[in-house]
Amino acid sequence: QVQLVESGGGLVSAGGSLRLSCVAYGSIYSIRTMAWYRQSPGKEREVVASITRDGSSSYKESVKGRFTISRDNAKKAVTLQMNDLKAEDTAVYYCNADILKPASDIFRPVWGQGTQVTVSS
Repeated sequence: QVQLVESGGGLVSAGGSLRLSCVAYGSIYSIRTMAWYRQSPGKEREVVASITRDGSSSYKESVKGRFTISRDNAKKAVTLQMNDLKAEDTAVYYCNADILKPASDIFRPVWGQGTQVTVSS
């Protein structure tokens, strides 16, 4: 069984910072892209930032310059540093990874349980 365990959400005032962490556990042969998504009430889940195995990253336009995604391949971990948070960043944040299990030839997406981020204005 493979699972992603997230930590680091919470309540912060506008302009503040939070750091989200996610670690993959279980029988894992390889991890391809890792990403953070978020979902607000009544809205579709959207990708916030993603990072490939070689470290190439991409960001949702509204978070560029404020959020930084990074990963540690040896630890099977990805983090999202969020600075200058705004009320509109309030959402449940989900970790996502494309994972290849041993004896498999297909990368499959795995999701974390989600962590709440609330930014008070």
